[in-house]
Amino acid sequence: MISANDITALILAGGRGSRMGGVDKGLQNFKGLPLVLHILQRLQMGAGVGQILINANRNLAAYESMGVPVWPDGVADFPGPLAGFLTGLEHCETPYLLTVPCDTPLLPLDLAQRLANALQSQQADIAMATAPESGRDGQVQLRTQPVFCLLRASLIDSLMQFVNQGGRKIDAWTARHRTVAVAFDQPGDDPLAFANANTLLELQQLEHRTP
Repeated sequence: MISANDITALILAGGRGSRMGGVDKGLQNFKGLPLVLHILQRLQMGAGVGQILINANRNLAAYESMGVPVWPDGVADFPGPLAGFLTGLEHCETPYLLTVPCDTPLLPLDLAQRLANALQSQQADIAMATAPESGRDGQVQLRTQPVFCLLRASLIDSLMQFVNQGGRKIDAWTARHRTVAVAFDQPGDDPLAFANANTLLELQQLEHRTP
């Protein structure tokens, strides 16, 4: 079994927040607390990880006040979540890195454990979450959640090469490695666990949908 102490979690809060009008998404309030603090608390409650890091590019003092190390991208101009992945791997001192976004305040408490179990049982390099989502036709399908990944820290050289060559899409990079999809559609799984807020309206709507 992969021990929790072998996993470092990285909260991705380094984006531009362009669909939120340029505000720092991780610091927006959800039920009276910043989004990033909800993520931090759920990672701590789940007890599936050892260390926790935050990847942020603005308002670093505000993030540092959360009590965990904060690291900005090493690549300039907000190149996307893969730059955050790379930053996490550069500062990860454990064999595995778990990545999660800052805008999903209901993420599964057992996320790390289930991804780790699948990665180990399938002898994979990457475990990626999938969750039910409604398409435009109203049909519910399992869709990949590429920012919810458990990675082997040894992938750092592969990712560095990909990013330095201009690669930006998570799926394009993970396709180069043995990746196992882990479905979060079991009885008892929260259907809102992976619900994210890209706009301030979506954040308000998510707040109203939860107890």
